[in-house]
Amino acid sequence: AVAAAIARAPPAQLLSPALADERLAAVLLAGGSGSRMKADRPKQFLELLGKPVLQWDLELLLSMERLERIVLVIADEYRDLPFLQPFLSDPRLALALPGAERQNSVENGLAAVGEGCTLVAIHDAARPLVTIDAIERCFADAAQHGAAVLAVPCKPTIKESADGEFVSRTLDRSKLWDVQTPQILRPQMLRDGFANANANQLAVTDDVSVVELMGEPVKLTVGEYTNLKLTTPEDMIIAETILRDRGETH
Repeated sequence: AVAAAIARAPPAQLLSPALADERLAAVLLAGGSGSRMKADRPKQFLELLGKPVLQWDLELLLSMERLERIVLVIADEYRDLPFLQPFLSDPRLALALPGAERQNSVENGLAAVGEGCTLVAIHDAARPLVTIDAIERCFADAAQHGAAVLAVPCKPTIKESADGEFVSRTLDRSKLWDVQTPQILRPQMLRDGFANANANQLAVTDDVSVVELMGEPVKLTVGEYTNLKLTTPEDMIIAETILRDRGETH
């Protein structure tokens, strides 16, 4: 059924002129435990309209012909799952082990990308609703600026609290962006950023943070609010509604 779904999907082309001379790759992070989902397995293996979340991710990325390499960061214990086997026969798909922290997982995935890649997209498996259009626009921005991240303007009012009990101040919402994935960078820029963070014992919360810490610009690519991160059981219900609205029911 998986192979049939891949065969039915028309190949997605990245048509932006900015990408004509680029060699593109992706690192798909599927090593998280997802404890807040309160499920019997990691969230990337939960079913979303009858398919594991990770299957939605892989079908989307493998439909993009311009991606020369897709590195799936996944623990050994999950590599024999039946739904994964058709994907593993694709020569573009490589595997890497997760690390102790997100940064370590990204470093492991980056090492498996290969030397020829000029842009690499780091994507969380817990965001299966990202669209090809959003990925393409983020790639195009990264090609121009060296680093780009999908993000949407913050909707709610954000309060800061120093003690978790009382409000310290209200942040200016007009300046706040909710950052998503993929986050797309030049591979060497990412390697340099990790080296800098490790050497100076800097804490980083996402991939482009290591670039920010070096003083390099990161382009905000306006994403879509539907590219939500599956974190709680309620998110699964919302995701199924979004997929049904798109007509993606199998």
